[in-house]
Amino acid sequence: MSKTNTSILSISGESGGGQLLRSSLSLALVTGRAFRMTNIRGKRPKPGLMRQHLTCVKAAAEVCGAEVEGAEMGSTELVFQPGQITAGDYRFAIGSGGSTTLVLQTLLPALLHAEASSTLRIEGGTHNPMAPPFEFIEQCFLPVLRRMGVNATVTLERPGFMQAGGGVLTAEISPIKKWKKLKLTERGELAETFGRVLHAHLPGEIAKREIVTAAKLLEWPENQFDLRYANESTGPGNAILIGARFAKVCEISTGIAQLGKSAEAVAMGAAKGLRSYLASMAPVGLHLADQLLLPMALAGGGVFHTFTITDHARTNMALVEQFLPVKFGLSELGSGVKRVLCG
Repeated sequence: MSKTNTSILSISGESGGGQLLRSSLSLALVTGRAFRMTNIRGKRPKPGLMRQHLTCVKAAAEVCGAEVEGAEMGSTELVFQPGQITAGDYRFAIGSGGSTTLVLQTLLPALLHAEASSTLRIEGGTHNPMAPPFEFIEQCFLPVLRRMGVNATVTLERPGFMQAGGGVLTAEISPIKKWKKLKLTERGELAETFGRVLHAHLPGEIAKREIVTAAKLLEWPENQFDLRYANESTGPGNAILIGARFAKVCEISTGIAQLGKSAEAVAMGAAKGLRSYLASMAPVGLHLADQLLLPMALAGGGVFHTFTITDHARTNMALVEQFLPVKFGLSELGSGVKRVLCG
């Protein structure tokens, strides 16, 4: 990637959440372009940088020797001037149950462009609300990237939940030789549907109620759900993961147990998510669509079909276009299928 542009890009963080910051960090690392973000997470109940965002900023700074201003808890303005990306054996601890997978996704594009292989060890939450769980990264996100030329693997050493954290995710990332443009316009044959409940330090009946609820809604036998007790976890937690694997793509819909939310509500949210996906013909689900935008742009273009474009995704597209010489195009194909084109 070209590192010739020395001007500082101004970005308003008001309309976006942490995703806008993470994408900006990834893009700055890969392009060498500095940025100033103001009004960070401006519309959130607690604006500014939280612990998880700070970990992303400091981790990004470490892998490229960046100069940073405003990297403090609660800060609503950040200046990030990247240096040269350096391969290495990196270890980061979020210090809470914040998402390890979001830190990984922030650093992955940069370390793919390093001169040698890198390893990452990230400690925090591995199964969080509002973030892809470990299994999504392993089975949905990385397999698509591998077809684009990426050589990276992830391992779950120990699960971790909000609020205790203590989970550990490790990754091995090799430099990319050449990006291949993404083309993901069909699912291929259905290989399997599956369910899993990850359960730690909570009454067993919670997991059982989730399985009964999800199985009934999806009209699956209850034994299609694998119940795994994750008692190596530091604190209590529970996640239900419901998926469908096709020849060309995998989708996983997740429910994460939270205080005040019934087991039935957690399971129903996950089951309805997968049911919506299966009701469409589009291969790329709601969350994967957002996550593929940056890799697709780094490859210089591509196309995929999805069934919904979130505001999150639109904000991400606009941001990517500020850093890279690409344009995104959206079109309706009928039957609720949307085509996302990048070139």
